[in-house]
Amino acid sequence: MSSASADEIEIDVSMVSRLIAAQFPQWADLPIRPVKFGGWDNRTFHLGADMTVRLPSAARYAQQVEKEQYWLPRLAPHLPLPIPVPLALGRPGESYPWHWSIYRWQEGEGATHAAITDMTGFAKALAAFLSRLQEIDADAGPLPGEHNFFRGAPLTVYDHETRWALEQLAGRIDVAAAAAVWERALSSDWTGAPVWFHGDVASGNLLVQEGRLSAVIDFGTSGVGDPACDLSIAWTMFKGESREAFRAALPLDKATWARGRGWTLWKALIVAAGMLGSNRPEIARSERVIAEVLADDARYR
Repeated sequence: MSSASADEIEIDVSMVSRLIAAQFPQWADLPIRPVKFGGWDNRTFHLGADMTVRLPSAARYAQQVEKEQYWLPRLAPHLPLPIPVPLALGRPGESYPWHWSIYRWQEGEGATHAAITDMTGFAKALAAFLSRLQEIDADAGPLPGEHNFFRGAPLTVYDHETRWALEQLAGRIDVAAAAAVWERALSSDWTGAPVWFHGDVASGNLLVQEGRLSAVIDFGTSGVGDPACDLSIAWTMFKGESREAFRAALPLDKATWARGRGWTLWKALIVAAGMLGSNRPEIARSERVIAEVLADDARYR
């Protein structure tokens, strides 16, 4: 999730309606309404009963559209769960400056503890999905870059932000312990061949039906490289038995888990530091994640 910035534009039902009418007139009579939880990086709208329209909210997300259009149909046959199905690629127009997508609507609700009937089973199912994703031929896949904010690259990319956040959070968290976790994460790189990763394995991108994991969505930050970035859910959602089940089901070494803790720590630190002085609930959530990462590091380092 990303905060608003100056290059974002206003995207509303009227704009989407004009885009559909101009480029896909066969669907011009279908009702359009915003999706309740559409995210920050993209604005998402229902199109009729069976489709969604998804439009990048800013230039920094625009490269993800054509990547998903090309790669999702190629990844889907190899995966054990449904992923988004692109139906059409929209072009710039009607005062909207970037490419955009129409997808098949995917049933399910976002993953929450209340929605999941067996968290350990859920963790195992997610690990099986990620393991299979990592096994797909990655030779021609998109390497880390601006299209995915360098997910899958060495963690040195995030070093400056992490050290800034540690300074800001002095007195609120155990800065010395967090710095040690970060240094351990920096001490290794992915040495194998690049593998596919999702890049944003978060509760809102995991759909649940009848209490079970039913689909994985939003591959905008996907790519090939170091899969450590896909481990953050171990500390943001799982704990105890479910975390251990997730860890055991993924064929990743100790160093990769250390980088996973580092990647998770970076994200929690910059969110907490960036919101200091406010009462935003994200600060408390980030501090809980930081505490989970530090405790896990003390146990497994």
